[in-house]
Amino acid sequence: MNTSIVVIPTYNERESIGALLHSLKKLPVDVLIIDDGSPDGTALTCIAHGVEVISRASKLGLGSAYRTGFTIALERGYKNIIQMDADGSHQVSDLVTMMEWIGSNQLLIGSRWVADGGIENWSKFREYLSRGANAYANLLLSLGIKDVTSGFRIYDVELLQRMDIASIKSEGYCFQIEMTRRALARGATVGEIPITFIERAHGVSKMSFAIAFEAIVRITAWGFLRLIGR
Repeated sequence: MNTSIVVIPTYNERESIGALLHSLKKLPVDVLIIDDGSPDGTALTCIAHGVEVISRASKLGLGSAYRTGFTIALERGYKNIIQMDADGSHQVSDLVTMMEWIGSNQLLIGSRWVADGGIENWSKFREYLSRGANAYANLLLSLGIKDVTSGFRIYDVELLQRMDIASIKSEGYCFQIEMTRRALARGATVGEIPITFIERAHGVSKMSFAIAFEAIVRITAWGFLRLIGR
């Protein structure tokens, strides 16, 4: 068993997951797939690559998938838990760089919005949406993190053990914000490592109105609680 494990949620990622798994095999990491009943055969593709898959009966959400994967990783005694997307937007070359920084901070975030970070093949609307979400979260919550919505991360297991991840409620992309907020509340040190985020070449984005609405509501509520000192 390696000391690091990569947890990857999947839903209909058959066309992109194979290339990612092939690249990850070159690194000293184990891989755990949490598949939400993908009808396109994603789970079978992952199994064919010799990767462990936790298959769930239905689409239960990003946050639920990570809570499941993190809980399994904690039980197995890994030292570092890596999270990344299955759609090819997160580059394994960037993960190699991020892993070089393990031990420098308890939470490492692959950041698009720090110096030398960037994006490829995004529309201006998508860029403004991401920048706006980060600005709104930092305005209300004073997190001090430039890319608080990034889903490319490495957690020190001792930090996750203090975070009570079972009580994290967010299911969409707001999960990343809630995890950052909780980590900082537990006194975590956080480092942002520049990455290049590349828009997916296959499939469709999981972003929806419901996911965006959840983020707005939760960030606003947390901001209000912060304002009143709770």
